[in-house]
Amino acid sequence: MPRTRSTRAALFALPLVIAGLLGTAAAPAGATPHPDRPLTCRGEGVDSKALVRSRIEAVIHAPLSTIWKLQTDVKRWPTWQTPVETVERLDHGPFRKGSAFRWTAPLPPNPATTATSLEVTSTVQQIKRNSCIRWTGPAIAEGLHIDGVHVWNFTKVKGGVLVRTEETHTGAQVEADVPTATKILHDGLEAWLSELKATAEARAGR
Repeated sequence: MPRTRSTRAALFALPLVIAGLLGTAAAPAGATPHPDRPLTCRGEGVDSKALVRSRIEAVIHAPLSTIWKLQTDVKRWPTWQTPVETVERLDHGPFRKGSAFRWTAPLPPNPATTATSLEVTSTVQQIKRNSCIRWTGPAIAEGLHIDGVHVWNFTKVKGGVLVRTEETHTGAQVEADVPTATKILHDGLEAWLSELKATAEARAGR
């Protein structure tokens, strides 16, 4: 699937998904995922009651340190994530529990709103270095308000790192059309993980 600004833009990260359509890729060699078990970070996961949900995974053939740096150096997201327009750290110092950042991306026309800009404010709730991140927060656009929970897991496997991500969205607008919201979220997660993989592997090959 081509990585376009329109498919990636509606992602809350903080990168509009739905529960019921679980997007889990086939398990790569060396991986032991549990498709029915929600991803967690320090015991906390996504919103179990959310109707909009998606989950995907991929093996990235690059050092874990490279992948972790790309994902947590949020101010540099626009250099490798095509749809991310701006990112502002709302705190200083190392990326840690309590770190917050505000980022924007274009939002394509959809049943809830016309084409506009999506503003996401994410706060790290749990983090374990080189292992997992969980952040939460609202994504807001004209006529649209989404509350999201996003979990990332990083596990070393033979030949690389298994990166798994799961996200849920709640809000009246996305819940009014769960299939559409789920597809937008799923496409966004696929694009995010694809760009993370491409960038990390390119750097590892230098």
